Amino acid sequence: MFTGIITDIGTVRSAEQRGDLRLTIACGYDLATVDLGASIACSGVCLTVVDKGEDWFAVDVSGETLSRTAAGQWQEGARLNLERALRVGDELGGHIVTGHVDGIGEVVGTCEDGASTRIGIRVARELGPALAPKGSVTLDGVSLTVNDVRDHEGETHFSVNIIPHTAQHTTLGDLVGGRQLNVEIDVLARYLERMLAARDS
Repeated sequence: MFTGIITDIGTVRSAEQRGDLRLTIACGYDLATVDLGASIACSGVCLTVVDKGEDWFAVDVSGETLSRTAAGQWQEGARLNLERALRVGDELGGHIVTGHVDGIGEVVGTCEDGASTRIGIRVARELGPALAPKGSVTLDGVSLTVNDVRDHEGETHFSVNIIPHTAQHTTLGDLVGGRQLNVEIDVLARYLERMLAARDS
């Protein structure tokens, strides 16, 4: 379980195909406090630490994960938003995040909005009912508030604002049109959607 509050930006040092894709990720964490088998969210994807060194850890990314997550982030040199798993007693600063990606979003545009940057994103229409104005969404592991939502020609478009602090301390400060993002809807919306579907079946 995570909160969507990023605590470090890692860099993929190597990507090696060995059945699954083995990534070595450089980071600023004190790896002495990270156990093998621990969970770390990497740009919103919950992955298991399988090896580690003084300033790096390794994870295995399955073919299933590769097929369901944003293109371009599992390659050498890619920057990843990192968050260690929530511990009992930690402050819940964002919202409850599982690290399970529900779909892939695409940036359709950006514009300045005061000191912030407004980002427009499109997702598959089936995710639309789980997005609501002033609700929570996770983009590449970052907990954000939805500004507005509208359905458009078989897709759903929504926007979020990236404040300067978020831009500086996550990879979202580098967003440009066409960039893909891992999208996780609010876990409460996920369960509500399932309950409604079961009731109507």
